[in-house]
Amino acid sequence: MGIFGRISDIFKSNVNDMLDKAEDPEKMIKLMIIEMQESITKATAGLAQAMAQEKKLEREYNKYNKLSGDWKNKATQALQAGNEDLARKALQKKAEADQQAQQFQTMFSSAEATTAKLKSQVEQLKAKFNEAKMKEATLIARNQAAKAQKDIAKQVGGFDSNSFAKFDKFEEKILKAEAEAEAYTEMSEDNLTSLDDDFKALEKSSMVDDELAKLKDELNK
Repeated sequence: MGIFGRISDIFKSNVNDMLDKAEDPEKMIKLMIIEMQESITKATAGLAQAMAQEKKLEREYNKYNKLSGDWKNKATQALQAGNEDLARKALQKKAEADQQAQQFQTMFSSAEATTAKLKSQVEQLKAKFNEAKMKEATLIARNQAAKAQKDIAKQVGGFDSNSFAKFDKFEEKILKAEAEAEAYTEMSEDNLTSLDDDFKALEKSSMVDDELAKLKDELNK
């Protein structure tokens, strides 16, 4: 399993563990973003190492390939000088350089393919990270809206039929108290009116008596 496979397994394991224990979605989303960022950092570091190894192998291949060419030129010079034995020795060195060049070419080609694959995986990780970052704000806003809706629903749910039944009961008591107060007020007003009438009648009777007395005095004269 490569470095990216291990990183993916670790990331998935951590995310699943966090989701199982999750209480606050907002915190978990932010933690997942941090996890993804760390994964990208590790993957980028792995890619950098692979690229460095690829460059090293390429340099070694180029070195031995050039060395092969140099020994060929020397073998040609030796033959032109009529020194076949020296030319043979130069060609032996060329063969050794060719063998080394072949080995490093094979390793370089393999490293080049690995690096290309790692680059693609890093790009995919970055693309997923960017997508997650874009969704982060939206998901947090949706979570906050859901919590607000839940809180409001709880408040509304607290006013059940029993609560309104109590309101109706209190309203009945208040209506009864208002009716009693109104009745007592009417009774008090009736009593005051009756007493006023009695005094008026008494006053009227006294006036009649006075007038009667005056009339008797006039007749006696």
